[in-house]
Amino acid sequence: MRTIWAVAFATCLAIFLVCFTTPAQAQQKRREGLTLSEKVQQLTEMSAKRSILRFNGHKFKDFVRSTPRNYSMIVMFTALASQRQCVICRHAHDEFVIVANSFRYSQHHSNKMFFAMVDFDEGPDVFTSLNMNTAPVFMHFPAKGKPKHSDTMDIQRVGFAAESIAKWITERTDISIRVFRPPNYSGTVAVAMLFAFVAGFLYLKRNNLDFLYNKTLWAFAAIVFTLAMTSGQMWNHIRGPPFVHKTQSGGVAYIHGSSQGQLVLETYIIIILNAAILLGMILVTEAASQKGDVRKRRILAIVGMAIFTVFFSLVLSIFRNKAHGYPYSFLFK
Repeated sequence: MRTIWAVAFATCLAIFLVCFTTPAQAQQKRREGLTLSEKVQQLTEMSAKRSILRFNGHKFKDFVRSTPRNYSMIVMFTALASQRQCVICRHAHDEFVIVANSFRYSQHHSNKMFFAMVDFDEGPDVFTSLNMNTAPVFMHFPAKGKPKHSDTMDIQRVGFAAESIAKWITERTDISIRVFRPPNYSGTVAVAMLFAFVAGFLYLKRNNLDFLYNKTLWAFAAIVFTLAMTSGQMWNHIRGPPFVHKTQSGGVAYIHGSSQGQLVLETYIIIILNAAILLGMILVTEAASQKGDVRKRRILAIVGMAIFTVFFSLVLSIFRNKAHGYPYSFLFK
């Protein structure tokens, strides 16, 4: 009889321990958080599936804010939802993906640094805790200590191109990242089509090719090519920037605020300004080389110099606003 009661008592005690002790231990473990080895293991497993980890408030707290931590976190705070209408966020995200993929397949890849992203609609509490009211923002969370002011990337000054992000990461972590951009064959196809069109045109006009000896035509083609190259057309072809983008105050920016970036509309503006400068130089040259009424030549030279001065000052002003710290200006600041 005593044996039966002993067995029953032991069974009840075991059930009690399973039902009450295990949840208490699990709750205590949740309060204590993940261990360092568990964090690194989970981050490594997640980063093996995707180069950029998507964090909500809980994951951000577990892997970024809480200690212990022996790894650096490069976090992009953004707002990619369509209702947010953040065009610059999508462009910055594409550049961030290029950097993360470049690090993932580089020889310097290790578990000492991870890339993550927090979207406003997935982790609004993170934005609130960091007193953040704008996007996109790139922050570095070091392995030890709290982020400093320099751990926030100044995209207004250096832009958010993949090369700029990689350089900033190297400065903060001493980990060098060589950026590898995916190949873009659209330019090659366009050049091939252009050559095919020109070859077909020359074939149709094979009996009348006198226009090939027209110096004015070749000079005009050379000017157009030079204006296109000096305005940043190749930059746009490589980087694929937006046409315009919104500023932090809600306005529209037509000129990029950094020498590391350029907008499509900005390219057209530079073409027009350079063409006006060229026109002024042509007028001055023609006034000096022509023969005839001195008064007309003088007026032509004055108009040419005025056009050259005004538009060159505008180009210098744009360069001064993009290359912060440039000391020289003329007519316009």
